[in-house]
Amino acid sequence: MRSTAAAADVIDLSSDDDDEVPVPSTSAAAAAAARRVAPSTSPRDVTPYALVDVKPALLYPLQPPGVVVGGSGALVPVKEELPVLTPVPLLAAGYSPSTPSTKVTLPAPRLCRQFWKSGDYVVAQRNPDADAPGGRNRLRINPRFLHSNATSHKWAFGAIAELLDNAIDEVNTGATFVRVNEFTNPRDGSSSLLIQDDGGGMDPEALRRCMSFGFSDKQSDALIGQYGNGFKTSTMRLGADVIVFTQNQNNWVPTRSIGLLSYTFLMETGCDDVLVPTVDYQYDISTASYTQMLRHDQKLFSSNLAILLKWSPFASEAELLKQFDDIGEHGTKIIVFNLWFNDDGDMELDFNSDKKDILITGAHRKVNTNKADKVATQNYVSTRLRYSLRAYTSVLYLHIPDNFRIVLRGHDVESHNVINDLMYPECVLYKPQIAGLAELSAITTIGFVKGAPEIDVQGFNVYHKNRLIAPFWKVANNSYGKGRGVVGILEANFIKPTHDKQDFEKSVLYQRLESRLKEMTYEYWDLHCHRIGYDNKKLPKSSRALNRANQMNAGSSPPIVPRQLLAADIPTSSCAVPTFMAPALRQKQMGLKRNIDALGSKTDSADQDGSHLDVSQRRRFNEYRTLTLENDKLRGECLQYEESAKQLALKEQKLRSQIALERKKYEELLQELRSLDVKTEK
Repeated sequence: MRSTAAAADVIDLSSDDDDEVPVPSTSAAAAAAARRVAPSTSPRDVTPYALVDVKPALLYPLQPPGVVVGGSGALVPVKEELPVLTPVPLLAAGYSPSTPSTKVTLPAPRLCRQFWKSGDYVVAQRNPDADAPGGRNRLRINPRFLHSNATSHKWAFGAIAELLDNAIDEVNTGATFVRVNEFTNPRDGSSSLLIQDDGGGMDPEALRRCMSFGFSDKQSDALIGQYGNGFKTSTMRLGADVIVFTQNQNNWVPTRSIGLLSYTFLMETGCDDVLVPTVDYQYDISTASYTQMLRHDQKLFSSNLAILLKWSPFASEAELLKQFDDIGEHGTKIIVFNLWFNDDGDMELDFNSDKKDILITGAHRKVNTNKADKVATQNYVSTRLRYSLRAYTSVLYLHIPDNFRIVLRGHDVESHNVINDLMYPECVLYKPQIAGLAELSAITTIGFVKGAPEIDVQGFNVYHKNRLIAPFWKVANNSYGKGRGVVGILEANFIKPTHDKQDFEKSVLYQRLESRLKEMTYEYWDLHCHRIGYDNKKLPKSSRALNRANQMNAGSSPPIVPRQLLAADIPTSSCAVPTFMAPALRQKQMGLKRNIDALGSKTDSADQDGSHLDVSQRRRFNEYRTLTLENDKLRGECLQYEESAKQLALKEQKLRSQIALERKKYEELLQELRSLDVKTEK
């Protein structure tokens, strides 16, 4: 039986043009036959070339010749195409058109399933025409680069976070949710990773830019993505292959596009360049269905579709198109399959231990202990985020946009604001000084985590453009426990994150920030460590004696100031998010509070007979602090509402403009209809 035509490329990741690139043939004999028939010259520098036999051959049945599946799932006739000069066998021996529903299992690929060992890539044979005289000069990308590029992600959750960032950025186009779940590969029943959002989706050109290197449509400074590399690094870090389904309605013409980035395909065929098959569909108003969108010709579309049906989890065009059923009018669905294994041979992502979560296999090693401090530390978010995706995503964003949901395995992720975990919070303004830059600042909220010192947690959650980069960054390292329980939160937009967004570039600003946060930790500890039971040697002797007496009287109670002052000293509501506060107002409030603290310290030092600040004065000061924090929170909420009102006003203006435009079109069409000379039959 004659094999169907199959060229391999819609996107050549190393090229900036749209010319057709033939797929390497599966046998040297086929390539030789192709060269005997083909012209001696090629329009570009990538031409059919011989490879060793690729085993196994394609085993998945396609539709019978002469028909394709339409947008509604019905079979529609197409023109018969001449065979491509570089044939790829598409049908396994023993397959017959009378059994189109036969399911055949994909043979195990030769690709190593352990990520850190899968970089050994051997090109079957160098393309002999790549360096031919007169060929186009262009950068070629060896498929091994997909693996080496993905090694920038040392942590699987960091790769997932990249894909979540793309969904968060889609809020500007109307996204209301991102869904993360397990997807069962219909080929072999293995677990895959599904990430889906209802954002604006991508048109055919945008999908090609997404699956190419270095292209980014995100020009706004407010967006998280910057480099145009996150999709490739993250998906290839999670699994060997990824397929993307996206639906878009730009220019009022709905389109559907499907693209496959497959390390398995490239390795099995021995390609010496990165090739990405894609197909597109366009909505036809006359038939009220999606039809094939031909960028070049039917032959190229059919060959790309054949590659998709062989190397993706879906064996027919109808199964591919069915994946759009739950996307809606616009959105994107990403399925990462052939997930990587760890060094023990187990799948790196664990979908079975917790049906509401995704865990990293082997990372959760809970120690059986009856000690309250170790139990509390194990259960705190700083420990759980290392192995639990639900815990990590709960602190991944400083503010989740209004009306946006992160749905993990069918259940919403509740945002965890670490500010709400702090006792005795203070807000500190930091202004790094560096020549040649405008005035920069960051407001840090710092305090003791609730449960300190039993909970052995310390460090700063440092965000960049709302995205967590350094979780619980431990800047104060010492062997005597100074800084234990001190936690801070800040948004540092003046330093740049690394490409994997798991650390910051080690610039001068970074080093200055690190030094200042260390000083901030020790300053806060010296002022407040006595409140959680430590003997603060920097306090006057009278105050230290009073603290020891309070600890003895309180017994097992928290060793802090007298009970009647506790409610006033710890605000009933959390401190407002620092970024909402006006710097001038914050400086004024901080200066007043520092003056009161200094007054208290001087009074204690001068009072040699053991007297201390009057309790009523202390109560008034704590009431002032509580009211100040409440005021900060209300101001922050007010600014939020004002910003939301501005956005709604802009949206209203945009909708009114669209309505006016459509009304104008309607009037023109109505006028044209009236001008037609329509004869009425009698």
